[in-house]
Amino acid sequence: MRRIDSFNQFVGEKVAWLNLVMVLLTFLIVVFRYAFGLSWVWLQELVLYMHAAVFMSAVGFSLKENEHVKVDICYVKMSSKQQAWVHVFGVLVFLFPFCALMAFHSAPYVFQSWKIFEGSGDANGLKGVFLLKTLLLIYPFLLSLQGLSLLLSSAKEIRGVRG
Repeated sequence: MRRIDSFNQFVGEKVAWLNLVMVLLTFLIVVFRYAFGLSWVWLQELVLYMHAAVFMSAVGFSLKENEHVKVDICYVKMSSKQQAWVHVFGVLVFLFPFCALMAFHSAPYVFQSWKIFEGSGDANGLKGVFLLKTLLLIYPFLLSLQGLSLLLSSAKEIRGVRG
Protein backbone atom coordinates (compact mmCIF):
# COMPACT_ATOMS: atom_id res chain seq x y z
CA MET A 1 0.00 0.00 0.00
CA ARG A 2 2.74 2.47 0.93
CA ARG A 3 4.82 1.40 -2.04
CA ILE A 4 1.92 2.02 -4.41
CA ASP A 5 1.28 5.42 -2.84
CA SER A 6 4.98 6.29 -3.01
CA PHE A 7 5.21 5.17 -6.63
CA ASN A 8 2.22 7.26 -7.73
CA GLN A 9 3.52 10.18 -5.66
CA PHE A 10 6.84 9.92 -7.50
CA VAL A 11 5.17 9.70 -10.92
CA GLY A 12 2.85 12.62 -10.13
CA GLU A 13 5.66 14.86 -8.91
CA LYS A 14 7.86 14.13 -11.92
CA VAL A 15 5.10 14.48 -14.50
CA ALA A 16 3.98 17.77 -12.95
CA TRP A 17 7.19 19.37 -14.25
CA LEU A 18 5.91 18.81 -17.77
CA ASN A 19 3.36 21.56 -17.09
CA LEU A 20 6.13 24.14 -16.82
CA VAL A 21 7.83 22.80 -19.94
CA MET A 22 4.51 22.91 -21.82
CA VAL A 23 3.91 26.53 -20.85
CA LEU A 24 7.40 27.54 -21.96
CA LEU A 25 7.16 25.63 -25.25
CA THR A 26 3.71 27.04 -25.97
CA PHE A 27 5.08 30.54 -25.36
CA LEU A 28 7.95 29.83 -27.77
CA ILE A 29 5.57 28.42 -30.38
CA VAL A 30 3.46 31.59 -30.24
CA VAL A 31 6.49 33.90 -30.34
CA PHE A 32 8.09 32.08 -33.27
CA ARG A 33 4.83 31.91 -35.18
CA TYR A 34 3.63 35.48 -34.77
CA ALA A 35 6.93 37.34 -34.43
CA PHE A 36 9.00 35.42 -36.98
CA GLY A 37 6.45 33.54 -39.09
CA LEU A 38 8.02 30.19 -38.13
CA SER A 39 6.06 27.10 -37.24
CA TRP A 40 7.11 23.53 -36.53
CA VAL A 41 4.54 20.74 -36.43
CA TRP A 42 6.82 18.51 -34.38
CA LEU A 43 7.05 21.16 -31.63
CA GLN A 44 3.29 21.55 -31.49
CA GLU A 45 2.89 17.79 -31.36
CA LEU A 46 5.46 17.62 -28.57
CA VAL A 47 3.28 19.91 -26.45
CA LEU A 48 0.29 17.68 -27.25
CA TYR A 49 2.26 14.58 -26.18
CA MET A 50 3.29 16.23 -22.92
CA HIS A 51 -0.29 17.29 -22.24
CA ALA A 52 -1.46 13.71 -22.71
CA ALA A 53 1.37 12.41 -20.53
CA VAL A 54 0.44 14.76 -17.69
CA PHE A 55 -3.21 13.77 -17.62
CA MET A 56 -2.79 10.08 -18.33
CA SER A 57 0.17 9.51 -15.99
CA ALA A 58 -0.91 11.63 -13.04
CA VAL A 59 -4.22 9.82 -12.64
CA GLY A 60 -2.93 7.57 -9.84
CA PHE A 61 -1.48 10.57 -8.03
CA SER A 62 -4.78 12.40 -8.38
CA LEU A 63 -6.68 9.47 -6.86
CA LYS A 64 -4.09 9.15 -4.09
CA GLU A 65 -4.53 12.82 -3.20
CA ASN A 66 -8.34 12.45 -3.36
CA GLU A 67 -8.46 15.19 -5.99
CA HIS A 68 -10.80 13.51 -8.47
CA VAL A 69 -14.02 15.27 -9.32
CA LYS A 70 -16.94 13.83 -7.39
CA VAL A 71 -20.28 14.82 -6.00
CA ASP A 72 -19.86 14.55 -2.26
CA ILE A 73 -23.17 15.87 -0.93
CA CYS A 74 -23.63 12.81 1.28
CA TYR A 75 -20.01 11.63 1.42
CA VAL A 76 -18.72 14.53 3.55
CA LYS A 77 -21.34 13.81 6.24
CA MET A 78 -20.39 10.14 6.51
CA SER A 79 -18.14 8.61 9.13
CA SER A 80 -14.69 7.42 8.02
CA LYS A 81 -15.95 3.83 8.09
CA GLN A 82 -18.91 4.69 5.86
CA GLN A 83 -16.58 6.56 3.51
CA ALA A 84 -14.38 3.46 3.39
CA TRP A 85 -17.41 1.40 2.31
CA VAL A 86 -18.10 3.93 -0.45
CA HIS A 87 -14.48 3.55 -1.58
CA VAL A 88 -14.70 -0.26 -1.57
CA PHE A 89 -17.91 -0.13 -3.59
CA GLY A 90 -16.56 2.46 -6.02
CA VAL A 91 -13.28 0.63 -6.61
CA LEU A 92 -14.87 -2.80 -7.08
CA VAL A 93 -17.93 -1.76 -9.07
CA PHE A 94 -16.67 1.18 -11.10
CA LEU A 95 -12.88 1.69 -11.05
CA PHE A 96 -11.59 -1.86 -11.60
CA PRO A 97 -14.13 -2.73 -14.32
CA PHE A 98 -13.45 0.58 -16.09
CA CYS A 99 -9.68 0.00 -15.98
CA ALA A 100 -10.08 -3.59 -17.21
CA LEU A 101 -12.31 -2.53 -20.09
CA MET A 102 -10.03 0.31 -21.06
CA ALA A 103 -6.95 -1.90 -21.04
CA PHE A 104 -8.74 -4.71 -22.89
CA HIS A 105 -10.03 -2.47 -25.66
CA SER A 106 -6.87 -0.34 -25.91
CA ALA A 107 -4.31 -3.14 -25.97
CA PRO A 108 -4.82 -4.24 -29.60
CA TYR A 109 -4.77 -0.61 -30.72
CA VAL A 110 -1.52 0.06 -28.81
CA PHE A 111 0.17 -3.19 -29.89
CA GLN A 112 -0.66 -2.53 -33.54
CA SER A 113 0.82 0.94 -33.21
CA TRP A 114 4.01 -0.54 -31.74
CA LYS A 115 4.15 -3.21 -34.43
CA ILE A 116 4.45 -0.57 -37.15
CA PHE A 117 6.17 2.08 -34.98
CA GLU A 118 3.39 4.46 -35.91
CA GLY A 119 4.39 8.04 -36.50
CA SER A 120 2.62 11.29 -37.14
CA GLY A 121 0.40 11.66 -40.17
CA ASP A 122 2.22 14.89 -40.91
CA ALA A 123 5.54 14.65 -42.73
CA ASN A 124 7.19 16.97 -40.22
CA GLY A 125 5.50 15.47 -37.17
CA LEU A 126 6.93 13.30 -34.43
CA LYS A 127 7.60 9.68 -35.22
CA GLY A 128 6.44 8.47 -31.81
CA VAL A 129 2.66 8.13 -31.99
CA PHE A 130 3.14 4.57 -30.71
CA LEU A 131 4.59 6.05 -27.50
CA LEU A 132 1.64 8.40 -27.16
CA LYS A 133 -0.81 5.53 -27.60
CA THR A 134 1.02 3.57 -24.88
CA LEU A 135 -0.49 6.03 -22.42
CA LEU A 136 -3.79 4.25 -23.09
CA LEU A 137 -2.36 1.29 -21.13
CA ILE A 138 -0.37 3.29 -18.60
CA TYR A 139 -3.52 5.14 -17.52
CA PRO A 140 -5.55 2.08 -16.43
CA PHE A 141 -2.45 0.49 -14.90
CA LEU A 142 -1.66 3.47 -12.65
CA LEU A 143 -5.32 4.06 -11.83
CA SER A 144 -6.00 0.43 -10.90
CA LEU A 145 -2.77 0.28 -8.90
CA GLN A 146 -3.88 3.26 -6.83
CA GLY A 147 -7.38 1.76 -6.67
CA LEU A 148 -5.83 -1.34 -5.09
CA SER A 149 -4.12 0.86 -2.50
CA LEU A 150 -7.41 2.64 -1.80
CA LEU A 151 -9.21 -0.70 -1.51
CA LEU A 152 -6.64 -2.04 0.97
CA SER A 153 -6.62 1.11 3.10
CA SER A 154 -10.43 1.18 3.08
CA ALA A 155 -10.53 -2.47 4.18
CA LYS A 156 -8.20 -1.60 7.06
CA GLU A 157 -10.45 1.32 8.02
CA ILE A 158 -13.55 -0.92 7.97
CA ARG A 159 -11.80 -3.51 10.16
CA GLY A 160 -10.66 -0.73 12.52
CA VAL A 161 -6.96 -1.31 11.89
CA ARG A 162 -4.85 1.85 12.25
CA GLY A 163 -1.49 2.58 10.66
